[in-house]
Amino acid sequence: MQEIASRGQLRLAYFRWAVVTVPLMLLLGFASGKLAPSGDANPWFVQLAKPDIMPPGWAFPVAWSILYALMGLALAMVINARGSRGRGIALLVFVVQLAINLAWTPVFFGLHKVDTALLMIGALLVLVALTILLFWRVRRVAGLLLLPYLAWLGFAFALLWQIDALNPHAESLVPSRTVDQIEIR
Repeated sequence: MQEIASRGQLRLAYFRWAVVTVPLMLLLGFASGKLAPSGDANPWFVQLAKPDIMPPGWAFPVAWSILYALMGLALAMVINARGSRGRGIALLVFVVQLAINLAWTPVFFGLHKVDTALLMIGALLVLVALTILLFWRVRRVAGLLLLPYLAWLGFAFALLWQIDALNPHAESLVPSRTVDQIEIR
């Protein structure tokens, strides 16, 4: 027998990585979303004019949970592919795109930088396409698992492009502050 590890052992090693990477990706995504209130919890965002293609608010956490889980599975496959040519650069590009991904929510919802957020999604489109190519070379299934992420980013780019066009002064839009306290003398 010439095998270093059996198929069962390789699957178990992948499973061990996936048990770490999937929750880690979900946790990082959740943490990024908590750095600034997002969606309908953000008064600034509520005041923005939205395009007709805007999905309901509940769709975003559902979509991102699925995407982060798929990213975690793909990452586990590539991490588990020890000795594969191109594994190191694939992991490096993955980490870079992930950092930009996680910074997007605070930039858009926290800083109200629509133009910067649009540039970030553009960079993500390029980096995720590159990550897919690099992951594909290491493990084809890992590359395929990232295709929904790329598709969602394309949709997000179109959505944000329209939000930017509908709200040319979005950065200066400040939510109104209502007074809900009564002063007793």
